[in-house]
Amino acid sequence: MEFNFDWQADRRNLPGLKWGRYTGKDVLPLWVADMDFAAPAPVLEALANRISHGIFGYTHPWPSLIDAVVEALARDHDWRIDPDWLVWLPGVVSGFNVACRAIGSAGDGVLTATPIYPPFFTAPTNQDRRLVCAPLVLEAESARWQWDRAATVAAIDARTRLLMLCNPHNPVGRVFDEDELRWIAALAAEHDLIVCSDEIHCGLVLDSDKKHRPIAALGADIARRSITLMAPSKTWNIPALYCAIAIIPDAALRERFQRAMNGIVPDINVLGFVAAEAAYRHGDPWRRALIDYLRGNRDRVLEAVAAMPGLKTTPPEATYLAWIDCRDSGLENPAARFEAGGVGLSDGRAFGAPGFVRLNFGCSRATLDEALARMTRALQKGNHKKPLRPPSPK
Repeated sequence: MEFNFDWQADRRNLPGLKWGRYTGKDVLPLWVADMDFAAPAPVLEALANRISHGIFGYTHPWPSLIDAVVEALARDHDWRIDPDWLVWLPGVVSGFNVACRAIGSAGDGVLTATPIYPPFFTAPTNQDRRLVCAPLVLEAESARWQWDRAATVAAIDARTRLLMLCNPHNPVGRVFDEDELRWIAALAAEHDLIVCSDEIHCGLVLDSDKKHRPIAALGADIARRSITLMAPSKTWNIPALYCAIAIIPDAALRERFQRAMNGIVPDINVLGFVAAEAAYRHGDPWRRALIDYLRGNRDRVLEAVAAMPGLKTTPPEATYLAWIDCRDSGLENPAARFEAGGVGLSDGRAFGAPGFVRLNFGCSRATLDEALARMTRALQKGNHKKPLRPPSPK
C-alpha cells in the first residue's frame, strides 16, 4: 500500500494549537508533538460511519475495542495482558496526575530524569507531591543519552514513593534497552517504588534493530508495582480525540488509581474510542509506512544539524522529535532566534535544559527542508552572545 506523506494539508486557517500559535506570521511550527499528516484511512472511515449514525450518547468501551487493544499489545510488544487491567483515560497527562494523586501523600517524593516532557514537572506539584530530579547524561562514546545511575540512586530518600519513567523518551528519543529497564525495575523493588511509565510513543520506534519493551512486561514483581500509560494519539496522529489507557496489573493499585480519578477525570469521547479501535486493528500498514518516512526525515535533520555551526544532536531511536544542543552556538536564546528566523521550535528550558531546542520532524519533506534552511540562515545572523559553555574540543 502507498501513502502520500508529502501531501500538505493547509492547517493555517483551521483552529488548532500547532499552527494557530503563529497565525498571521511566516513561521513554520515544528514545536508541539502533533504531526502534519492526515490520520489513516481506516480511522477516518470509522469516524465517518459513526458520525453518520447521528447519535452520540454516553458510551463505555465495548468488547471489540478492548479486544483490539489486548491483541495489539500482544502483537506489537509481546505483552499479554488481562482486559481487567485496562483503565480508560482522556489522555496520558491525566494519567501522570492521577498517579501522583494516588501514590503516597502530601510532601512525598516523585522521581524523574531530566530533560523531560514538561508535564512531568507539574504533575507532582499539582498533587502536593515533591518533585525530585536526576539527570540523563550524554555518553560521548555511544552518543546516546543514559541514566546517571549513581545520581538517580542518590536522589531517592525515605519519602520517595513514585518513579515517573518516559520510554520511548521525550525529548531525547531513547528506546531504553532491557538492561536499563531491569535496572529501573530492581531500583523500584529495592526502594518500594511504584513506576508510572509514559509509553505513548511506543509505536514509533525508528531503528529497525530496536523494539519497545514495556517495563511491566519484564516480570511479575515490576508488573505489580507499575502503571503503564499508552494511547493511539501520537502513532496515528489523533491527539485531539482524547483517548488513552492506563494498564495496571495489580488489583489493589488499580483500585487506588481509579479512586483517585473519581469526580475529576471525565469519560472518554466516543469518537476517541472509535478511532482507537480502528487504529489498533487496521492502522499498522500506515504506521509502518510512516516510520519509513520519519526515518528519511530524521536523516535530513541529522545531516542539516551537523552542518550548522555550534549545533549538535543525537539520532532519535524513536519518536519524531530531535533534541538539539545549541549551547556551543553563542545564541543566548536559541528558540527565540530560530522563531525570529521563521521556525517555531520547543524551548529546552521547558524540559529542564536551557540551551536546547526540540524539533518536530513529523511533517512533509518540503516543510522540513524549508525549516532547516531557515535555521541555517538564522544562525548566520549576528548578535551572538558568549556560548552557554566553553566550545567542545574538536
